[in-house]
Formats: sequence, C-alpha cells, structure tokens
Amino acid sequence: MAWFLIALPLLAALAAFLTRSVALRARLLPVTGALHLAALLYALRAWDRLPPDAWIGLDALGGWTLLVISVLFCVCACYAPAYLALRPERDNRVFTTSFLCFLGLASLLAQARHPGLVWVAMETTTLATAPLIYFNHNRRSLEATWKYLIIGSVGIALALLGTLFLAYAAHLGGLQEPLLFSSLTRDGADLLSRPWLRAAFVLTLVGYGTKMGLAPLHTWKPDAYGETPGVIGALLAGGVTSCAFLALLRIYSVVAAAGEIEFARELMVGMGLLSMLWAAVFMVRQLDIRRLLAYSSVEHMGILVFGIGIGGRAARFALFHLAANALVKCVLFMSAGNINRSYASKRLPYVRGAIRRTPVSGWLFFLGFLAITGTPPFAPFISEFNIAAAALAQPYLWTGVAFLVLLGGIFLAMSDTVVQVVFGTPPPDRARTPYRDTWATTAPLVAALALSMTMGLWLPEPLANMIRSAGDVVEGVR
Repeated sequence: MAWFLIALPLLAALAAFLTRSVALRARLLPVTGALHLAALLYALRAWDRLPPDAWIGLDALGGWTLLVISVLFCVCACYAPAYLALRPERDNRVFTTSFLCFLGLASLLAQARHPGLVWVAMETTTLATAPLIYFNHNRRSLEATWKYLIIGSVGIALALLGTLFLAYAAHLGGLQEPLLFSSLTRDGADLLSRPWLRAAFVLTLVGYGTKMGLAPLHTWKPDAYGETPGVIGALLAGGVTSCAFLALLRIYSVVAAAGEIEFARELMVGMGLLSMLWAAVFMVRQLDIRRLLAYSSVEHMGILVFGIGIGGRAARFALFHLAANALVKCVLFMSAGNINRSYASKRLPYVRGAIRRTPVSGWLFFLGFLAITGTPPFAPFISEFNIAAAALAQPYLWTGVAFLVLLGGIFLAMSDTVVQVVFGTPPPDRARTPYRDTWATTAPLVAALALSMTMGLWLPEPLANMIRSAGDVVEGVR
C-alpha cells in the first residue's frame, strides 16, 4: 500500500501528460484525489505497525501529515476543473501533470524513513510545483518562479549539508546500522556526536525553514502566492509548506531523542516569534490581497514551529494546527481567487464590496479570515488557544505573552484590509467581469470550511490518538 500511494498519482500524472483530451485531464484530478484519500485511510489502519527497518512506510507523524495533504489535494482537485474551464486559453497539460506529481512526491516524503530520501523528496516537490507558479505566463509570474527556485535551491542546499552533518554525527558515534530515523531515535541517539548534531539541526532548520517560508527566509512567498491562481496558492500554502515542516520535524525528533531538545526548542521558539512579528509588520496597510495571505502563511508557519518549540501539549496542538491552517488557507486563497476574477484585480482600492458582486465568495473570504485569526468555533481557535495556554504555563512567561500580543496585532492588521475588500463600496468606475460564483467554484470551499468547523468542535478519537503518537515521535519519546 505504501508504494501504491506513491505510484497512483505519478501514473495519473503520466496519463494526464499523454492524453490529448483537455476535459479528461481535468477530471483526472478529483478522481485521483478521491482514490488516493481512500487508499490512505485504508493504509492508516496499520500506522502503528510499521517495521523498524522499513525505508518506506507510514508512522503516526507521516500518516497525519499525508492525511492533511491528501484532504487538501482533494479540495483543490475538486475546484480545479471549474477554474481551468474559466481559463480555456491555457493548456492544462502542465498544470494537471505537475499537480498530480506533487501528490505522489509528497506521499514519498511522508513515508520516507531515511533523511537522504526525505531530502530528495523535498527537492522534487519543489521542482514539481515550480511550473504551477508560472501558469499565468507573464513577467511577474516568471519572476516569482525564478525567485521560488533560486531561494528554494539555497534552502535545499543547506538542508543537504545538514543531512550530511547528521550522517557524520552518526559516523563519529560508531553507528553501524543504516541511517534510518528508527535507529537514529532509538539506541543510535546516544551515540551521535553532539557538536555535529547541533550543527546539523541549525542547517536543516534554516534549509527546510526556507521551504516553509519562515522569516527572514520567506522572501519567495509574497511573489509566488501573489502571482499564481488561488488554487495553486492553496496547494503551496497547505501542501508544500506541510512537506517542509515534516522534513524539519524528522530532524528535530532525532535531536530530541539525543537529549538536545532544549537547544532545539530555543531556536524553534525564536524563529516562530520572529516569523509572527515579521508577518504582523508587513500586513499593516497591505493593499494586495494575495500578498496579505502570503504574510498570513508566514505567520502560521511561525505558529507551527513556536508550538513545537514550547513542547508537550503545545507540540501536539501544533500538529493539529497543521490541518487547521491547510483547510482554512484553501478557503482564503480560492475565494480570493474568485473575487480577483470578478474585479480583474487583486489590489485595493479596486477590490471593494465583494459581498455584493460575489456574495458566496465574499462571505467565504470573510469567514476564512475569522477562522484563520483564531475565532471560535473553527479549528485554528482550538490550536492557537492551547498553544498559548501551554506557553503561558512555561517558566518563561514572556513567550506566551508575546505570542498573544502578536496574534492580536495580526488580527487588527488583517481586518483593516479584509473589511474593505468584503464590505466596502464597489468602485463605480471598475467594470465587472463576466465571472459569477457557481456551485463548482464554491462548493469545495464550503466543504473545507465546514470541515474546519467540525474539527473545532469534534475530532474522532482515532485521529486524536494519531496526533498524540505523532507528538511523541516529534519529541523523541522512545
């Protein structure tokens, strides 16, 4: 089943590339997404029975992350055919092929049990998604793609160096077993050379942090998110960043098992708060809707690493927040894309009063804003509240206070733009495009928002158990 999860989307990508039918290529997306999710749910029944010497397989951490990515992909895949129908001037061959390749490579990364294999999978997800950023085929999208590749290449090179340092730390310790995470986090953790292990973590934090978009390594995000269609922005914000977060957590778990968790926690908390502060500053009076969402993504990557750095209950709710952020980002990016299409612009003051022109997308965008800023009963409220509570209970109370202050500042900064976009007066001199909200362009968003609300009210016990076990993996519990 592990290989099936990888092979299914890659074979579908090959079929999409070879077929001549535009409509068939578009329909491959939701069909493959549904089949992948069904197969994953079946495979997750055995996530706690992974052999320790397996190179490929699902444990609690990888299973939870892949479940988040698979659900995100399904929502995006159900939206994509309607979006592609609105862009008949663009051949969807590269779009569908790259979209499906990403799912297959993300499945490889989530199941990889060797740090080298994780690195390879992370790099190939970058290469698979780069053509999606260039979908609009204009100067700005070309610049965004170039920046995405160049900055991402620097990050992935640092991550490779960190992976090599980790291997050298194991070599100096005399570890004879294959360099699998199972051996690195069990008996092998005591053998690792501490200076080289610390250096490995710093490099991988910077490297994979670049792929996540942690400040100040986030500079590719505003351009990439700002110049792509909303459905691609959703995939980047909830999919690619989740892959990078998982890659970072794999190395963090080794550091934790080796007894160096306090060193790693300080770095994670510092990077998290810096990312939230950076996002808050650049959200103030932000006139570009897509760039606003890009800085929101920087903020939420900061929340993820901050929660992991606090540890304990906060780490488990950081993993919960991974799903909460992905679902709501779906709603925000794709509803913003619908609004942008109606106005033929993504900037204030040209985009105002969206609730009058595109009422469904306007309400979805506003509700998505409330959800992502931690308003109950949506899932982000549960994770942010519990992360804050855990931080306030720590000896260093200032971290929890800073976290809450930054959350409040970000809410105020985002609300200034969002309220104008949704409830302002439409500019009378701005011609309305033919776009109208349809069932096909709004139903997937409603489903994602409903799922976020459901998670905020109730989480099935099997998923709660998986998150608890994933938290143990992250914190190096042997």
